[in-house]
Amino acid sequence: MVDFQSRDTRRMDDDERAEAKDESADDEGEEHDHGDHEGHSDHGHHAHDAESVMFGVVTVSSSREADDDPSGDAIVALIEDASHEVAARDLVDDDFDDVQGTVDRLVRDDGVDAVVTTGGTGVTPDDVTVEAVDALYDKSLPGFGELFRRLSYDEIGTRVVGTRATAGVANGVPVFCLPGSESAVRLGVSDVILPEIGHLVGLARRDEDGAEADDEPGVSPEKGDGDEGSEAQEGTE
Repeated sequence: MVDFQSRDTRRMDDDERAEAKDESADDEGEEHDHGDHEGHSDHGHHAHDAESVMFGVVTVSSSREADDDPSGDAIVALIEDASHEVAARDLVDDDFDDVQGTVDRLVRDDGVDAVVTTGGTGVTPDDVTVEAVDALYDKSLPGFGELFRRLSYDEIGTRVVGTRATAGVANGVPVFCLPGSESAVRLGVSDVILPEIGHLVGLARRDEDGAEADDEPGVSPEKGDGDEGSEAQEGTE
């Protein structure tokens, strides 16, 4: 007696094996293509990164003095240790207009590529840094505050809900607002700002038209069209 069920089962097994083999080959091809795409995209994406960044550093505090500013000192040291430079450093009171005016002046300074503030990001009535600087942003960078709070949770637990660290781009300049504690600025500068600052500065000040021209130096679409028309005309004459 012929066991049709066994025969059908074997046939299905063979078909399934062939299908699985084809799917596996397709998956490998997709992974290979995806990897190539990622490599190419990553190279182009970082082509305009800034190698050296000029920082403006602002300490917001009504109780600190220039010679007693451990958080500001920590920011400066970390920046310089990373082979960047501090172009300007200010200490201002917890005053909305003072904070906003100082940051606005720095982002309009051609010698400043990025700004870091420390202090005034809490929830007390005189914590006004976030409100003062937020009004200057052309674009916000919510991922900065999200990541900073995620990393801070490992150190201070649920108290992180009172931290309003924020960032954005104002006049083509990335601005980062950190809490006033030295441990907070060390975390924010070392683990978040410095690893990405060259890339962010490059993107924030990137000239889109200039970037496209750099990709194909000496060639413009208008000129190319004109040349083709000229060649066609020469061929008919």
